[in-house]
Amino acid sequence: MIAASARLLGLLSLLSSRPSWTCAELAESLKITDRTVRRDIARLRELGYSVDSEAGPWGGYRLRAGSRVPPLILDDEEALAVAVGLSEAALNRALGSDQAALSALLKLRQVLPRRVADRLGELDDAFVRLPGADGSGVSPGLLLELAGACRRGERARLSYTDAEGRSTVRDIDPYRLVHTGRLWYLVARDVARGRWRTFRADRVDRLQPTGHPADLTDPPDPAQLVSRNIANGPYPLSATIRLPVPLDQALRLVPPTIGTHRPDGPSATLVDIGGPDADGLARYLLTLGTPLRVLEPEEVRAAVVRRAGELAAENSR
Repeated sequence: MIAASARLLGLLSLLSSRPSWTCAELAESLKITDRTVRRDIARLRELGYSVDSEAGPWGGYRLRAGSRVPPLILDDEEALAVAVGLSEAALNRALGSDQAALSALLKLRQVLPRRVADRLGELDDAFVRLPGADGSGVSPGLLLELAGACRRGERARLSYTDAEGRSTVRDIDPYRLVHTGRLWYLVARDVARGRWRTFRADRVDRLQPTGHPADLTDPPDPAQLVSRNIANGPYPLSATIRLPVPLDQALRLVPPTIGTHRPDGPSATLVDIGGPDADGLARYLLTLGTPLRVLEPEEVRAAVVRRAGELAAENSR
């Protein structure tokens, strides 16, 4: 039974490798008789594969796309190529959905033969990316490890280095990975503090499963949490402005990596923006080139008025 199954997989692999095969060619490649080829072709058809046949001395067999999706048959080199391609697609969002690429890569790695998985790990270690290339500095292997932790719903011990270079170890409940277009963030609950946090993936040193289930009660919107922390987290001052445009237009004016948006009726949007000081925020707001109102704080509103006045005075001379 095992030999017959292996032979069927070999036959399917051959049929997938080129448009058409004669019966004699298949028999020679598989070291079997013509009669066995015809019997195996019939078995493949019973299993749902669409195998067309053409009569005559130049006829043969051809595998065509059918209504059912057959198992994917890949040799070692093909599996490695697909895994590397998915890794790059996840890092660069080449497929439009980094989560889809990561999910596919996770499934593929789970069934890869050990020899292929080891080679992929060696490639992860060998890859070098310039800091300006994608900004992430994260290997596909680490991304896969983080994605797997989110998928399993298992508490993990995180070794992490923050922006100040301080190393910490904490228990977290991994929830989601978020890609901003430049950096990857892990959204997780800090168990000791009981708070939802974001962790830059390129600052993760190690992630170790604990064997305990994660507590994912009342999770946040991961994209909004990352956006809010990026926009306001590192800055000492934050301002709230009102743009007289719908949310979709406001997102084009102020990217979600710079501000946190919320609708204010159908035709206006409130945006929270962080900055180094009132004057720096005023300079940025004036570059938007659109009417806006600073709701708070007063020091930012005054800085916008002062700078707008200076600009008007300079151009009235």
